[in-house]
Parts: sequence; structure tokens; C-alpha cells
Amino acid sequence: MAGNEPSVNFGNISGNNTFAVGSHAHAESHHHHGTGGPAPQLDEATQQLLAAVRELRADLAERVRGTDQTATLDEALAETESEITSTGQAGRTRRERLRELLSDSQALVTFLASAGALAGLLGM
Repeated sequence: MAGNEPSVNFGNISGNNTFAVGSHAHAESHHHHGTGGPAPQLDEATQQLLAAVRELRADLAERVRGTDQTATLDEALAETESEITSTGQAGRTRRERLRELLSDSQALVTFLASAGALAGLLGM
């Protein structure tokens, strides 16, 4: 009976998962960006935005005493960085949220050059 039992084999090709199950199955291929796949191509404006987001995050960690407000801003910056690196862009609502948080942190924007640079890229 062991010779008649169907078998299933799984394989992994880096950056690409392809599989087929069953005697009449066909292979399905799915490409994922972010983890394991190629990074999306960023246009110059998005590259500048990503660099400004990363610089402000570093400044918040190194130069500013943490508050609830800076923690909220850092969380939004982290989400923006993740969105850009996984999709190749920061969506309109994400950029609007950053504008709102930076507007609420006007003293921070004045104090940190990185916050001012990001605000400029966001059209504030």
C-alpha cells in the first residue's frame, strides 16, 4: 500500500515559493517583496523621504528626551520607513499623519534640523 500513497514534496527557491499538490495539480508561483524578495525601486523623492525619516528617528533616539509625543512620532516614522521599504512609497494618509505630528511638534521641528528637513519634504 505504501507504493500507492500520494506524496507531497515542498521546496524553496530563494525569493520565490512555488508548489504543486495532488496528482492533477499545477504549480503556483508567488513573489513577495520585503522579506526575502528584492527591494522595491525608489524614486529620488522617496529616497530623500526615507533618508529624512531615518535621520529623524536617529535624532529622536540620540538627542531628545523621550515623551509620549516623541514616542508617537517615532512609531509613525517607523511605520513610514517600513511602508517605504516594503512597497516603495509612503501613502498619502501616512504622509498626512507625519505632517500632523510634526505640526503638533513645532518646537521639535525648530530644534532638530532633521525634523525641519522632513517637514520640508512633506510640504509643510
